[in-house]
Amino acid sequence: MFAEYRELISTLKTKDAHFQRKFDEHNHLDEEIKQLEKRVASDFNPAVKELKSKKLRLKEEIYQILKSHQ
Repeated sequence: MFAEYRELISTLKTKDAHFQRKFDEHNHLDEEIKQLEKRVASDFNPAVKELKSKKLRLKEEIYQILKSHQ
C-alpha cells in the first residue's frame, strides 16, 4: 500500500500512535477479508462488502495523513 510513501509510513508508524492504529486496523481488516473470501463468495456476502468499505475508508484516511506530512 502506497509504495511511494514507504519511508514516511515507517517513520509515522514509530512516531504517530494515531497513524499506527489506523495502519494496524487496515491490515487487520485486510487479513479478515482474505480469510472470509477463502470461505464465501465475496461478491455476494454483505459482511465482506462491509469490511471492504471500512478498509477503503481507512485507506483514504491513511492517504490523507500521508499527504499532510509531505
